Amino acid sequence: MKAVYPGSFDPVTNGHIDIVHRASRIFDGVIVAVYEAPPKNVLFTAQERVALFRGAVNTLDNVEVTTFNGLTVDVAREAGAGLIIRGLRAGSDFENEFEMFLMNKNLAADVEAVYMMSNLQWQFLSSARVKEIAQLGADVRDLVPPHVAAALATKLREIGP
Repeated sequence: MKAVYPGSFDPVTNGHIDIVHRASRIFDGVIVAVYEAPPKNVLFTAQERVALFRGAVNTLDNVEVTTFNGLTVDVAREAGAGLIIRGLRAGSDFENEFEMFLMNKNLAADVEAVYMMSNLQWQFLSSARVKEIAQLGADVRDLVPPHVAAALATKLREIGP
């Protein structure tokens, strides 16, 4: 069975990568769906986010990374995936994810959701926090893959303070 793992991934973090590695051992195929135009400000373009994610999972033969616009349930159906993977860090994530699950079930009763708990070492990690501390000059190399840390540093230099 195939599963879709949607998100903005701005930038991809070690927590995201951990979820994909674990999911790739469970499912026949994992489609990482990078949302092109999320309802929040993004630092990286959709194509940059795809390239960064691909660079992080290029050793996983059953994982593909693509972009999408629109409804996640439509992406799942179009890909022949009956599951949407969502990562959960803490109780606050659950509330939002539960609301999203109910809406998705209303839109597509045939598409299920699978929730994967973040590993303990990544419970605190989010893309927003990575960007925030990187902008303040902190070293993020323990939080993202090396190529993502380098791309983040370059992007922050380009946009300036």
